[in-house]
Amino acid sequence: MRFLRLSRVAAIGLLFLLSLTGCMLANVQPSPAELVAAQNAANLAQQGQFDQAAEAYLTLATQSSGRGDHYRLLAAEAWRQEGQIPLAAPTLAQIKRQRLTDDEPLRFDLLRAELALTQHDAVSALQLTTQPNVTVPPSLQLRLLELRARAMEASGDNWGAARTRVQMDAQLSGLDQSQNRKQALNLLVKLGAQPLKQRAAAMNPGDRMLPWVNEALGRLGVAVAQPQPELQQPVGTLLPGANANVREGYKVPQKIALLLPSDGNFAAASESIREGFFAAYIDAGHTHAPRPTVRVYDSRGTADGAVKAYQQAVGDGAQLIVGPLTRAEVAAVFGQVILPVPLLALNHPDDKQLPAGNISEFGLLPETEGAQAADHMVERGVRHAYVLISNDDFAQRAASAFKAELAARGGQLDGSTTLTTFTAAPSGLSPTDASTGAGDAGIFISMRPNQARSLLPQLLVANIHLPVFATSHVYDGIDDATANRDLEGVEFCDAPWLFDAQPGLPVHADIAAQLPGAQGGAARLFAFGMDAWNLVPYLDWLRAHPGSYLPGASGQLTADEFGRVRRVLIWAKFQDGLARPLGGSLQTDDVPSGAPPPDTSSPAPASASPTGGFQPASG
Repeated sequence: MRFLRLSRVAAIGLLFLLSLTGCMLANVQPSPAELVAAQNAANLAQQGQFDQAAEAYLTLATQSSGRGDHYRLLAAEAWRQEGQIPLAAPTLAQIKRQRLTDDEPLRFDLLRAELALTQHDAVSALQLTTQPNVTVPPSLQLRLLELRARAMEASGDNWGAARTRVQMDAQLSGLDQSQNRKQALNLLVKLGAQPLKQRAAAMNPGDRMLPWVNEALGRLGVAVAQPQPELQQPVGTLLPGANANVREGYKVPQKIALLLPSDGNFAAASESIREGFFAAYIDAGHTHAPRPTVRVYDSRGTADGAVKAYQQAVGDGAQLIVGPLTRAEVAAVFGQVILPVPLLALNHPDDKQLPAGNISEFGLLPETEGAQAADHMVERGVRHAYVLISNDDFAQRAASAFKAELAARGGQLDGSTTLTTFTAAPSGLSPTDASTGAGDAGIFISMRPNQARSLLPQLLVANIHLPVFATSHVYDGIDDATANRDLEGVEFCDAPWLFDAQPGLPVHADIAAQLPGAQGGAARLFAFGMDAWNLVPYLDWLRAHPGSYLPGASGQLTADEFGRVRRVLIWAKFQDGLARPLGGSLQTDDVPSGAPPPDTSSPAPASASPTGGFQPASG
């Protein structure tokens, strides 16, 4: 798909500028009549009448002394803006390249390359867009790269075309970036799984193409390694001031919309997320930092409802939209031609679309837990793993990520079983000596607490004494030493807020005593909602500062090159039937909270705050 055509406004400005300045390029000064004619041609272009502008420039080319090729070039560019570059072929054939000056030779070559592509002459287009030792001004770099990518694709070099489009990515935004990303991934997918896996294996960890190759492999159904993000420094340093105590990078819009379904299958999850969002919002009111007004919209849990809610929020003046929640809703909002207001989606789309430049994604992904379980086991010296999982989607996805990461870390998968019954030890597990343990072997599980409570005693009966590592679902969020005694010794990854392991956040027990949505397993969704607010002031900072992270309620939060917020979880362990974090607090020398740190003054209620407020749900 072609894009990156200069907008009409930009094109008009360019043609207008060139028509005036170009007249001064020749040794002979233009006459007053020529200047007037050039101004008239520029006016036609400014009005979007590109055909008439092209004819006017051609007339000038026959009347001007020494500037004919300059005007012919402008005429050809006007036809290009009209989408009629084939009409420019005879005019381009008349231009003598050596008579052009400044950036005109490059503009001439780009027109010829674009014309060659319309004529299915990929060889010429590639030659014209890969010339060595050519200085390319910033205004023409994207156009050159896009034409080069098209020429490479037309010549069968899908890898080169994809690499060129990746080179363009950081310079694009909005719809252009979204389309370019889609094209880059489609090109990589065409290469096939095995060639991509070979390329990925040969790349250094910091290679710019590696995330794109992994993304393409994922679309081909290949589970890829997901190493933990490098957390180099927390979000900006403290900025003490007279009116606020916040961190560098703290920036909030004046109006925020929160899109969540209010009924149906997702009502309970939405309630916990909404309560968590506003708990963090109110906590941020304990500082002098400004807060936006927030309005909640019902996305109805459907694709159509989410799109309508987004559009209504835009019409109401929202400057940032948080949500929607379900994968189908997110895909529907992403599928709009234009997203005029930045978005923090609370899930990842079910069609695996990449977010564009003004979109961030944040979700509780099972792949995150599976990959980090593999990392944790290897770091503990456990390199041989048995995988025992339930048959639900979360467990299956977590297991796929676990296996890919384990292989990438040099571990070995000794067996994998999807269980439908949990009352007997599965075959394939060898008895081990309880006194010596199993050396470097362990078990990874992903299942519900009642399933794990049934299974693990059966392993002991079968004389299987291997360390067990689990996803968060093994813990129901309730301290019950009697119920959880069969989970003794199990280590699992989870959100730090459940254990008050992240300083600077409201105490979990205090919130849970007041709000049912923060109790039990729902506390993870509550923490997720807290972080949906905590991310708002630092989204731009995280994306602009790779390696920076936000210490959040659901994990340490960082943004990747695609705008996806990734979580680094903590590890906990059942000891005497109680779940306790390993390693204690996440306090560091300079760890900011997700919301600005509180001062010692008494907070004003959110509804009374002059700098912020909450408007309840609307349609």
